Amino acid sequence: MANPETRYYSFSKPRTRTRSSGGTAETRGIENRKLSQKRITLPLQLSMGGHLSPWPTYTSGQMILHKRKPCSEDCRKRANSWQPQPLGTSKPRYLEQLENYLRKELLLLDLGTDSEQELRLQPYREIFEFFIEDFKTYKPLLSSIKNAYEVMLAHQREKIRALEPLKAKIVTMSEDCSERILAMRAEERYEISQLKKEKMNLLKLIDKKNEEKISLQSEVAKLRKSLAEEYLRYLTERDARKILIGNLNELRYQREDMSLAQSPGVWGEDPVKLTLALKMTRQDLTRTQMELNTMKANFGDVVPRRDFEMLEKTNMDLQEQLESLRADYEEVWKEHELLLQLHMTTLKERDQFHFELQEIQRTSTPRPDWNKCESVIAGGPERWLILAEGKNSDQLVDVLLEEIGSALLREKDFFPGLGYSDSVPAFLRFDGPVENKKPTKKEVVHLLEDAWKERLAQDQKESFPNFFFNFLERRFGINDAIAWAYTIFENIKLFRSSEIMSHFYAVLIGKRTESVYISQRETMSQLLKEMTNADTQNEGLITMEQLSTILKNAFPLKKEEQIQELMEAAGWSPDISSTEVLNYRILFIEDEEGQSEPFVQKLWEQYDNEKDAYLQELKQDLGLEQTDDVSLWNMRVALMNIDPSLDKQMLSTYLGQAFQLPVAELPLEEDEKQGEIVVKLETALDRLRMADTKRVGPRESEQAS
Repeated sequence: MANPETRYYSFSKPRTRTRSSGGTAETRGIENRKLSQKRITLPLQLSMGGHLSPWPTYTSGQMILHKRKPCSEDCRKRANSWQPQPLGTSKPRYLEQLENYLRKELLLLDLGTDSEQELRLQPYREIFEFFIEDFKTYKPLLSSIKNAYEVMLAHQREKIRALEPLKAKIVTMSEDCSERILAMRAEERYEISQLKKEKMNLLKLIDKKNEEKISLQSEVAKLRKSLAEEYLRYLTERDARKILIGNLNELRYQREDMSLAQSPGVWGEDPVKLTLALKMTRQDLTRTQMELNTMKANFGDVVPRRDFEMLEKTNMDLQEQLESLRADYEEVWKEHELLLQLHMTTLKERDQFHFELQEIQRTSTPRPDWNKCESVIAGGPERWLILAEGKNSDQLVDVLLEEIGSALLREKDFFPGLGYSDSVPAFLRFDGPVENKKPTKKEVVHLLEDAWKERLAQDQKESFPNFFFNFLERRFGINDAIAWAYTIFENIKLFRSSEIMSHFYAVLIGKRTESVYISQRETMSQLLKEMTNADTQNEGLITMEQLSTILKNAFPLKKEEQIQELMEAAGWSPDISSTEVLNYRILFIEDEEGQSEPFVQKLWEQYDNEKDAYLQELKQDLGLEQTDDVSLWNMRVALMNIDPSLDKQMLSTYLGQAFQLPVAELPLEEDEKQGEIVVKLETALDRLRMADTKRVGPRESEQAS
């Protein structure tokens, strides 16, 4: 029979564990109801005073709770009222059954992984729920304690779950960085090997030039030696000729003497006369001999004119060869010096590049491996190849962000309202959640095209943001207009690669006036009209020569290089004949997502570049810094200097845009000279960049030429 002071409490039987952590409040309520249905009674022994037994505070060998809060005064009084019990007193049956239940539940759990460690709390949670259910007096306090711990555990669990993707991302980024570092090191080793090969080639070239120099020097020495030998030979020949002439003269004299001796008439002459003739002859001989000696003395070293001319010609040839060799030597020497300087410069650049490479490896982010995106982008490798074709890293980042952003945008069901502050555009002023209509990119493009068509058909008196919201109200009704405004705004803000979306977004937020888009549309319409007029057969085909003529007539201020770029964007190449035909209509076609052909993209690119060059020339003519103030008069003078063909109306339009004044309110030129109206140069240039600012006529230098 049970003790009359014994009370019975219950706890639930063991239940199957799940991997859920704590569960929701609804799940815990169901479990509590199951506890009340499957309870088994266990006795709880009370003390003599009707309180809980103080065991095990006096029982040895039992687990004592630590870090307990100090009891109140009433608790200490009750503790003092308890009398020591004999050492042989057993545990209360309720405590023993709770411990047995806890031990059995813990043995049933498999705590092999970290996620299953959370299941260990379930038995303790159930024990605590038994106490809450059975001790009615302390149930509110114990419930609040349990709820506080549950909330904290759920918060920590969510925090851990949020940090797990970051851990995986850090590991992935670490692996990517390691791979990029290895790739850059391999590239550096390859460059060093190439520089070494180039150095060896230069050294071989220098050795070859030195060998040629030595060969030329040896050839010059041989020529000098040959010249000396020829000179000695001519000297010997001269001496031999002199001796021969002397012998010939002596033989002639002997012959004359013999002829005189043999002549019979000579003996009949007067001896005195003969003696006198002989004397005169000898005097003539002496005089002739003296003249001959004088001639020998004066012209002993003279060579014949023929030999002199031959030697002079040979000498001139040798001089020319020597000058040529000397010039070659000087050129080789200069090239050698240049190669040495180039080698030293290359060494310095190599060291500088090596230092920069180390600095980049230490501080910068390595080049990404874009092939990894194939498995992430919807559509697989085929779609990624289409998206990445002809794009640089910056454009690929935009494409990747658009794909990621579009996926996130599709997951959103509502947008948070931006409120009614003045900084919020008028068409987005709403407080509260806004429904995401989730249109496709194709639907957004068609909607923007319809908006532009309606805008061009109107008188354009209202502002573009107001027109946009009114267009949505007419299209979707007043109730859905704000939802479509948020949806379209988020889409065009995300898809910057789509030309129609990027232009619409720039006009909508005020970064570009709608006159820019309208002017470009008119330009392309005029181009298409000119090409259609050139197509006399109405087949949609024109020759490359006709296309070049049309572009030069339509854009007389463009340079030849710009016309060449447009021709290449249209499909022309140097190996294509000028009579090759082109389907000009496909140049102006846009796909379903608003993407135009390379020809139209090149037109937009040249338009932006020409505008930047025009504004840069304007800044240089003003001679001011970005933060300096510029007056209305100085701006007028600078515009006329860089673009003399500006008419009065266009000039007033540019000035009104730069100083944000209506054309009718612009002061007269006499008042402008006072310089009262000023604005920051940077602000004025930004305002002109927003509008359709372009050169009207050629420069003064071009007009003069």
